[in-house]
Amino acid sequence: MRKMRRKWWIAGLLQALAVWNIIEAQIRYTIPEELNEGTVVGNIAKDLDLKLSEVFERNLRLASESGKQYFGVDSAKGELVVSERIDRETLCSQSATCLLPLEAIVENPLQLYRVEIEIQDINDNSPVFQNNEKVLNIAESTAPGARFRLEAAQDPDVGSNSLRTYTLSKNEHFALNLKSAKDGSQVPELVLEKPLDREKQSTISLMLTALDGGKPARSGTAEITVRVLDNNDNAPVFEKAQYDAQLAENTSPGAVVVTVKAQDLDDGLNKEISYSFGPHTPDVLHRLFSVDSVTGEVKVKNEIDFETDQSFDVDIVARDQGTPPMEGLCSVHLEILDMNDNAPEIVLKSLPSPVREDAPVGTVVALISAKDLDTGENGKVSLTLSPGAPFSLKPSISNHYTLITDQKLDRESHSVYNVVIVAADSGSPQLTSKQEIVVSVLDVNDNPPIFTQPFYSVYVKENSAAGSILCSVSASDPDQGENAKVSYSVLDSRVLDTPVSSYIYINSDNGSIYTMHSFDYEKMKVFQIQVQAKDHGSPSLSSNATVHVFILDQNDNAPAVIYPSAVMGSASHQRMPRSAKAGHLVTKVTAVDADSGHNAWISYRLAEAADASLFSVNLHTGEVRTKRSVSEQDDSSQRLLIEIKDNGEPVQSTTVTVDVLIEDGFHEPVSDYRKKSAEVSKKSGKITLYLIISLASVSLLCLMTFFILLVKCARGSRGSSSCCIRRSESGYKNPNRNLQIQLNTDGPIKYVEVLGGDMMSQSQSFGSYLSPMSEFSDFTLVKPSSTTDFTDTLNVLDASLPDSTWKFESQQLEIRKTNHCGISIKNNFSGFTSESSFMVGQSIT
Repeated sequence: MRKMRRKWWIAGLLQALAVWNIIEAQIRYTIPEELNEGTVVGNIAKDLDLKLSEVFERNLRLASESGKQYFGVDSAKGELVVSERIDRETLCSQSATCLLPLEAIVENPLQLYRVEIEIQDINDNSPVFQNNEKVLNIAESTAPGARFRLEAAQDPDVGSNSLRTYTLSKNEHFALNLKSAKDGSQVPELVLEKPLDREKQSTISLMLTALDGGKPARSGTAEITVRVLDNNDNAPVFEKAQYDAQLAENTSPGAVVVTVKAQDLDDGLNKEISYSFGPHTPDVLHRLFSVDSVTGEVKVKNEIDFETDQSFDVDIVARDQGTPPMEGLCSVHLEILDMNDNAPEIVLKSLPSPVREDAPVGTVVALISAKDLDTGENGKVSLTLSPGAPFSLKPSISNHYTLITDQKLDRESHSVYNVVIVAADSGSPQLTSKQEIVVSVLDVNDNPPIFTQPFYSVYVKENSAAGSILCSVSASDPDQGENAKVSYSVLDSRVLDTPVSSYIYINSDNGSIYTMHSFDYEKMKVFQIQVQAKDHGSPSLSSNATVHVFILDQNDNAPAVIYPSAVMGSASHQRMPRSAKAGHLVTKVTAVDADSGHNAWISYRLAEAADASLFSVNLHTGEVRTKRSVSEQDDSSQRLLIEIKDNGEPVQSTTVTVDVLIEDGFHEPVSDYRKKSAEVSKKSGKITLYLIISLASVSLLCLMTFFILLVKCARGSRGSSSCCIRRSESGYKNPNRNLQIQLNTDGPIKYVEVLGGDMMSQSQSFGSYLSPMSEFSDFTLVKPSSTTDFTDTLNVLDASLPDSTWKFESQQLEIRKTNHCGISIKNNFSGFTSESSFMVGQSIT
């Protein structure tokens, strides 16, 4: 017998292994129950179109809705193997089909597959009677044809392996009859074929055998003892052989489910009936129900759960009080009605994955399923998301959903989302449940650094120490981590044809800008720096800001005397007639200051004089005039020491010595002056020559332009026409000045003034002084009075004046004799005068 069973097991195993079907993204395998651990069910990797390497890399795993893992995956071979022995009867009871649902989950990307394992029954259970012994009390007067219901055997197997038939041992009084119940099962009955005679045989022993349909068949037996009773020969009879009732789950205890009723034709005690459950009623029915022994009411004792049991079948016995007592039997079938008493459940099949903020719409975040223990409409579940999150649920197979993105994400505005999933069933009243999951958004370098301001203005004093801090720029990046780290640098540019990196240095970490050396306002007044802030992302992003650096002037330059110019420290010599009256213009001192603003305001003062009562110096123009008429008693040689001061803090000053020779009958002694000039020139030697060459080379273009200007204006004065010179023709770099030229004569000195006029209170004038001490017929440089050329002087003086168009308007310019002329450039600023002068000669008619 054992050998036959073993052969059958092997045949069934070989036939059932590795049977699978794929139906709409589902895989089904069919296996017999009771397989040993480690038995291979099938190659799930191959059936899922996965390579062996993907089984480990994508973490192929199984999830069971029951929570018990009967199967596992061999990651080395991709095979589905049995990990725990399976008892179909425990798992599915007596259901016709036993399916074990599984979910195969793979990651990267997340995918879900439905796997069903059909567990086939094997004939591993024999029919069993709950009570192996049965005693029937039958009155001897019982007529042939009477039927006596017997206990049905139970076989947990299904299909062909389930209970099929019964057999009864041979006897002369009883036959076996099989009655079909509503559920299709067979109930055995004893049928009395021959009247009983207690006096001949008081006890009859029968053997009832139950057989299943397996091959080989299994069987179970029960011994039936028939006691032949005397007298009470009528048993109670129920009105119905079977009672059917419906009962809602969770019905309150004490409720009457059904009332059974039986009648007995006997009289007296033989007619009195008491009701009770059948002798083999399971304990669960005794716990849930009770039967009233007098009324026959079947009542609820405890709460009933549809999810545990959907129906109940119980036998009710009616027993009279005769001797011996007689019994009648009926069946009660209770159908439990489902109520919506279970809220839906949300199951996370995978933890939510962090999402990059640049993830495309439709990116899978998590796998979610829902289930409800109720049935019908009560068990239909729908999932929704609470509003406000950029996600949506996409239905999958069999109450499964994928949580996906449905909008573009921005970590800077929302870095973490608390997504609330709401599950609702279709019952009445509707039940809901909620599940909150946290979805993190990963940062992407999508924001460049932003400066606190696009432009910075920095003011630094000239001559400040190298290494001092200019300013600090700051930029912030709303990204995270390395994407938010900012480094600062200075873009390559040039200032005065020099790389900007030679002027400043920037700290790449905090944006502090330092000077590399001190600045000179007279060389550079303003420059700008382009600072770049770049983050550490990949690829990195950057932005720029402009830093304007303004150099503030300091009073670090003393006034420079342009006219008169002393050679090698000697005094300047001037001549005047003894017949000069009060107010006679002796000479004019002209000086300039390389500084600007208040630091360049110049004033003149007569510091020392041989006779202070004879001469005076104008505070603002530097004109030296006689205070009174020259008398015969005045010395013919007068020495004047003139001090020139600026308006800066601290005050810078310089002095110039002027020797004035007073002569009788002075009428332009040009030859004497030539001799003196020649002597002075000889004394200056080569140094003067070098200075002349330097000044001439630097100022050549300006002098030529000025020469052309004078010629044009001189010609234009004869025809009363206007003379215009553009800025490019004069060599001066500011085109926005209104200038006027006019001829002035003061005693023996003739000069041309070029006046600049605009809407401001300040004014500029340039004077060309024509000395009577020269007979040269063209421009001749006599002596350099400054190393600053004419164009540079104009540029310095013009630094603070507003722009306007330069125009020269010719006045009547008539000088009818050939003279040497001293050209001075004078800058008048509301109360002070700065001048630059050159001595040149030209024949003017």
